[in-house]
Amino acid sequence: MHEITAGRICRDRRTKQLIHRLRRGDVALVSHPDLDSVVAEDLIRCGVSAVLNTERSFTGGFCTPGPRMLIEAGVVMLDRVDGEMLQLREGARVVIRGDQVYLGGRAVAQGHRLTLEGLKRRMGAAQKRRSHRLEAFVDNTLRFARREKSLLLEEPNLPRLKCDLKGRPALVVVRGRNYREDIRAVRSYVLEQDPAIVAVDGAADALAEAGWLPDVLLGDMDSVSDEVLRRAANCGCELVVHAYPDGSAPGLNRLRDLGLSASRFCVLGTSEDAALLLAHLAGASLIVAVGTHTDPVEFLEKGRPGMASTVLVRLRIGDRLVDAKGVSQLYRTRPRTGEVLLLLAAGLAPALAVLWLSPSFSLLLRLLALHVRVLTAGG
Repeated sequence: MHEITAGRICRDRRTKQLIHRLRRGDVALVSHPDLDSVVAEDLIRCGVSAVLNTERSFTGGFCTPGPRMLIEAGVVMLDRVDGEMLQLREGARVVIRGDQVYLGGRAVAQGHRLTLEGLKRRMGAAQKRRSHRLEAFVDNTLRFARREKSLLLEEPNLPRLKCDLKGRPALVVVRGRNYREDIRAVRSYVLEQDPAIVAVDGAADALAEAGWLPDVLLGDMDSVSDEVLRRAANCGCELVVHAYPDGSAPGLNRLRDLGLSASRFCVLGTSEDAALLLAHLAGASLIVAVGTHTDPVEFLEKGRPGMASTVLVRLRIGDRLVDAKGVSQLYRTRPRTGEVLLLLAAGLAPALAVLWLSPSFSLLLRLLALHVRVLTAGG
């Protein structure tokens, strides 16, 4: 017997835009095949009670960990719910019981409920097909590398930046797996070295939560929130829209609607590639990358069948690039027993000194001493 889950519907076909509107306890209604780990992390962080997906959260084409992360976090997941649900009024309160979705006591949709056991079986089957998928991924990467070799050989026109990166370290932050934890892990580096911060699209929101705003915000402008866009622009952040080689830049329309201006950077590849290339060509002495995509599974999660542009950009940057992806997992300090005792002693010493000098404490000690002498004499 399945437990009943209820919550306010929050819907959007684009999950990365939905994240900005979710509240704890909401039911996220999405249309997202192969729910990726970054989206799963965000949904868990938002505290959703359930995820209704009009697509398959796990198609079995590759081992995306997103659905498993959500189920293990206690989030109810229903796949292949009726696409008409996306027309449901946002804010409507629904109840989920088993495979059924109810609105006002009436069943309005049915889906396929994901379980951890069933998901593990499907992930095992997908793992067996992994070599064939990777072979196709490598072939695609090599084929596109021939087409996109201009990333390695040619000089794209850089936008004019007020922020001078020449001879200065740069921190490029991307919305990738564990990127929030990695941002916290490099805090000391940022405070000590004061790098120019380049955020890629929605990563600017995580930076703002950490107390920083980027010097440059580059991307398609489709996952950063309106609030952070405005705050960044008002604080002098330079907005750079990643444009296609022909000059078209759909992201400019959103900025114009918000009354914001931006320059364009016309270059092949992903916005992540464009940000790394921008920092490199602008003369950054060192480029520290956080949240970047280097794993084939991450590229497949993003719907990209290859990683040609990423390989070429990294070849071009060379040893000036330091990948800090996963740095938060590298070393986690735990206090040792001796250190804890020293800390306690350091805290108790001033308190004991104050007590020793207190007249009331001295009187108490004299009374105790007198009491001991009386007891001893009586014995």
